[in-house]
Amino acid sequence: MTDAPTVLEAQTGADPRASIIVLHGLGADGSDFAPFVDEIDLAAVGPVRWLFPNAPRQPVTINGGYVMPAWYDIRPDRNDEDEAGLRQSQAFVEAVIRREQARGLAAHRIVLGGFSQGCAMALLTGLRYPERLAGIVGMSGYLPLAGTLAAERSAANADVPIFLAHGTQDEMVALPRGAASRDALQALGYAVEWHDYPMGHSVCMEEVQDLRHWLLRVLAAPAD
Repeated sequence: MTDAPTVLEAQTGADPRASIIVLHGLGADGSDFAPFVDEIDLAAVGPVRWLFPNAPRQPVTINGGYVMPAWYDIRPDRNDEDEAGLRQSQAFVEAVIRREQARGLAAHRIVLGGFSQGCAMALLTGLRYPERLAGIVGMSGYLPLAGTLAAERSAANADVPIFLAHGTQDEMVALPRGAASRDALQALGYAVEWHDYPMGHSVCMEEVQDLRHWLLRVLAAPAD
């Protein structure tokens, strides 16, 4: 990796009662999902801290080695996963979660989510995190290092709610790949709420509203 990740933040009020971490996709940055702060009304939860980490810039093989923001390398053979890059970003995301805990929020008041590569990172990290999270969100992505999950998954997050959404016309991460990830998670006993929408590799307003309703449910319990 060529630089260290940073984190953008926004709060809807003082003394947040929950934190939501959103990881962007390949070639984007943390500002990509900053509109969620205004688009997703979580007033019923109380003040919320939103965190939008920036991935480091690094060469991406599938894009001819072009240097861009990426959580890990992507190779032409999707089965040839960049485990080293995935694990390095996993450690960074875990550190973001731990920092939120150090700031006074219990793990069960933290939601971890992401889009595309960010979805992969949210699933990779959240399912292995040793303390129970409020929920995991995966948009237009897939389950990475799937073969290691059964052995590495956290017992604390065995019942964590998972929101997965995908476009039926996704040209980057085909719908069957997202659906296969859903099926793999359900086979391991995870509670997956699945949504698909008539869109490509993007986010639509119907999805945002479905996500809002899900967030209101998983964050409904009072904070410690």
